[in-house]
Amino acid sequence: MEAKWTKRMKKRTRKRSDDQQIRSKRKAMAHRRTSGSKLLMTVLYMVASCSAVPISDLLDRASQGSDKLHSLSTTLTQVLDSHFPPIGRVITPRPSTCHTSSLHTPNDKAQALQVSESDLLSLARSLLAAWVDPLVVLSASVNTLPHPAQSSISNKIQELQQHSKSLGDGLDIISGKMGPAAQAISTLPYRGGNDIGQDKISKLINFHFLMSCFRRDSHKIDSFLKVLRCRAAKMQPEMC
Repeated sequence: MEAKWTKRMKKRTRKRSDDQQIRSKRKAMAHRRTSGSKLLMTVLYMVASCSAVPISDLLDRASQGSDKLHSLSTTLTQVLDSHFPPIGRVITPRPSTCHTSSLHTPNDKAQALQVSESDLLSLARSLLAAWVDPLVVLSASVNTLPHPAQSSISNKIQELQQHSKSLGDGLDIISGKMGPAAQAISTLPYRGGNDIGQDKISKLINFHFLMSCFRRDSHKIDSFLKVLRCRAAKMQPEMC
């Protein structure tokens, strides 16, 4: 009996050790992704401080950051989709109710190509700034989110916040090189409050809705910056 008990205890100890190693590896991977983003934007800040650096190079680095932001938001939305309640497809608010919907933006690339460089950058910065508070709400709410991948979602939300801040800081620097029009920002206040819901269904639906809105806006930001990069490189419109 004592030998069996000792064997069971050894198995439990090994399992706890394996679980700890898995958690450590996940944290290390998240840290490497975050470090990569910080390094990218640090390079942007360094080159921006040199007036001889072409604006095309700065926009190229910024568009790399926006691409990562959109990719991360897409991945996170897909994770949420995996555990989305069926009724959510029916009662989820429409995209037109996203708090950034009042901002008039180009609907496609053809329209974006008709907008001035300064206005496009202003739109991208306005959208990014509008998500500072909602991302804080998502970060605070994720701890009680009834989702099997809650821990992974929490890590990704933190990454979104860090990517957003880094990109925003980089765009602030670029706007300073493009003049007053690019520095203008439209105020888009978030009035959704700090509570995403009291019951399981409400939390999942409201969290998913906010992330869907963010994904839509991150796509716009990425598209605008890619058009700006294209123009700065003097590429033909059809190549943008």
